[in-house]
Amino acid sequence: MKQLFIILMVLGSAVSFAQDKNKEKERQLQKANNYVHEGNELIDSEDYISAEMEYRKAISEQPTNIAGSYNLGNSYYEKGQYDEALFRHNQAAENATSKEEKHKAYHNIGNILMKNKMCKEAVEAFKSALRNDPTDDETRYNFAIAKECAEQQQQDENDKQEKEEEKEGEDEEKDKGENEEKEDDQDKKDEGDEDKKEGDDQKDDQGKPKDEKDGKEGKNKDQEGKPQPKQGQLSPQQIKNLLEAMNNQEQKVQQKINAEKQKGAKVKTEKDW
Repeated sequence: MKQLFIILMVLGSAVSFAQDKNKEKERQLQKANNYVHEGNELIDSEDYISAEMEYRKAISEQPTNIAGSYNLGNSYYEKGQYDEALFRHNQAAENATSKEEKHKAYHNIGNILMKNKMCKEAVEAFKSALRNDPTDDETRYNFAIAKECAEQQQQDENDKQEKEEEKEGEDEEKDKGENEEKEDDQDKKDEGDEDKKEGDDQKDDQGKPKDEKDGKEGKNKDQEGKPQPKQGQLSPQQIKNLLEAMNNQEQKVQQKINAEKQKGAKVKTEKDW
C-alpha cells in the first residue's frame, strides 16, 4: 500500500512538472509573439533598428520562434545586410514546421542569394520553395530568372577558363620559341667558336696562316733538291748566261772582220822628200 502511494506521488509530480513545462512554453511563445508583433508595428513605421531589437527579444525568449527569425531576416534585408539576413532566414527554414513557413523562408533565401550574385545557389533555394508551394507565381518567376543567371555565369566561367587555357598555350608557345631561339643562338655561337678554333689551328705560333708557311716550306724543299752555289762561285744559270754573252761578242767580232775583208786592203802612199 505504501509502495502504491509512492508511485502515485511520483506520477502526480511528473504530471505536474509536464504541465508546468507546457505552461512555461506557452508563456514563452506568447511573450515571443508579442515581441514579434511589436517588431512588425515598428517595421510598418520604418523604424528598423527598434524592430530588430524586438525580433531579437523574441528569438531570445524562444530560439525556435520562426516569425522572429523570419522577420529579423527581412529587417536585415531591407537594410542591405544580406549576410545577416541569410543567416536568419536559414534559421527560419530549419525551425519551420509547415510547408507555408518553409516556402516563405526558402523564397527569401533565394532572393538574398540573387543579391549576392550567387545564382546557382539561388536556383536551389527557389527549387526548395517550389517543392513546398508549386503554385506560387512569384517563386516560379524568380526561379526562371535565377536559372538564366546561373547559365550565364557558367558560360562566363567557361569563357574565362577557355581564355586562360589559350593564354597558357600562347605562353607555352612563346617560351618554346624563346628556348628554340636561344638554342639557335647557342648553336651559332658554338659554330663560330669551332670555326675560330679551326682557324687558329691553321696558324703557326707567330699567327701566320699555315698555308703560307707550308708554301714556303715546300719552296724551300724544292730548292733543297737543286744544287745550291757556294759563296764566291757562279751558279749554273749565271755561267750559262755568261757563256751566251761571250758567244754573242765573239760572233760580233767575227762579223766585223769579215766585213773588212770584203772592202779590200787600203794602199799606203809614201812621199819622197
